[in-house]
Amino acid sequence: MNEQEHPEGTARRLTARITGEVQGVGFRYRTLRQAVRLGLTGVVSNAADGSVHVVAEGREPALDGLREFLRGPKAPGVVADVEESFSPATGEFREFSAE
Repeated sequence: MNEQEHPEGTARRLTARITGEVQGVGFRYRTLRQAVRLGLTGVVSNAADGSVHVVAEGREPALDGLREFLRGPKAPGVVADVEESFSPATGEFREFSAE
């Protein structure tokens, strides 16, 4: 992604690790749907330790919307914690997918 694709601001990358009861409850699918709805690119995947890993790129308002979803009551399962960090977007994703 580049700034021309996001005229309202520079694209950023959100990396998040979600813990709790988040596998086997549709968490990846619902996160995928929310990210696509927000116009983000990236990936959501299950980790071997039972957590879910999200890497999303886009503009701040869209990333904030995804962060709210991950922490909010519409996320399936039981979210115990969301560890997150931000960095510059790399543009490596063309769409949002689930692995």
